[in-house]
Amino acid sequence: MSGLIEGYLGKSIEGKKSKMPAKLDFIQSASGLFLGLFMWAHMFFVSTILVSGDFFNSVVHFLELKFVYNNPIMSYITSFLATCVLVIFFVHALLAMRKFPINYRQYQILRVHAKTMKHSDTSLWWVQALTGFLMFFLGSAHLIFVITNADKISDAMSGDRVISHFMWLFYAVLLVCVELHGSIGLYRLCVKWGWFEGKNAKESRKKLKVAKWVISIFFLVLGILSLLAFVKIGLANYQI
Repeated sequence: MSGLIEGYLGKSIEGKKSKMPAKLDFIQSASGLFLGLFMWAHMFFVSTILVSGDFFNSVVHFLELKFVYNNPIMSYITSFLATCVLVIFFVHALLAMRKFPINYRQYQILRVHAKTMKHSDTSLWWVQALTGFLMFFLGSAHLIFVITNADKISDAMSGDRVISHFMWLFYAVLLVCVELHGSIGLYRLCVKWGWFEGKNAKESRKKLKVAKWVISIFFLVLGILSLLAFVKIGLANYQI
């Protein structure tokens, strides 16, 4: 409990300046970096459906190590990995919530500050906060589904799931939130920790921002095409 209080107040119970806020910031940054890189890898994995359904299924089997032991029980590997991601996801979300306005007065102060400064990075923070809030519910639901249905990951079953009960809309919203939140988060990490800063920090930040938008557009297009591929498979199987 004392550690939690230190995290909020910035002082230890002895009245000394606490290192807890810095430690929590580091954990938040590390978990965010992991989740951002994981989502890029996940998107490349999902996009294998654009090659063919068989190729997508072969990648699923490879990641489940079924080339070692071809048994449905190996699907639990996916459940285990998804559980680990879910835990990291919750840790990151809870730490990020420390920086959210907790009442209307704080919200008004932040809003006035953003309007006064008219700084693009502040606007990006608003987008990141909104998409993060939505992702807490949408991302959790998706990961829990994967954990409990790891044996149902295939081109046909995924296609059927996408068109059932308007789930394509669920995944479309999740896709936009994930790609915007992730790319903005990684950009802010680079700025915060001085990665790729070089000799001219101002010029480096401009290049990072351009890279952020290029990456966002690339993964959004890749994600939309992959989602449409699953919709096509789902509709074809539905007609049958």
